[in-house]
Amino acid sequence: MIKRPSAVPTVQAENDFTIVTEWRFAPGAETGWHQHGYPYVVVPMLTGQLLIEGKDGSANHAALTQGVSYARESGVEHNVINANDYEFAFVEIEFKDRPLKTG
Repeated sequence: MIKRPSAVPTVQAENDFTIVTEWRFAPGAETGWHQHGYPYVVVPMLTGQLLIEGKDGSANHAALTQGVSYARESGVEHNVINANDYEFAFVEIEFKDRPLKTG
């Protein structure tokens, strides 16, 4: 198992309907395995590559462009790794009014 530095989350705002978190990744840093409890939007602050590991053993590179957002549903377990040789950052906005999908 590879020992990587941890990405650093900073909650910027939280209220009854959203959680806004800035994520900063040193080169090679990871979030660790996690599953989102809410649907979310990611807003990249830089342009670069992230490596997304899935629990099924998959590993896919995702090209992100500064300011170009994407949205995902809750429920997928994954690990996110900075695949750049520079710090990477994005803002994640979770929507509390739509909890984790089950079945």
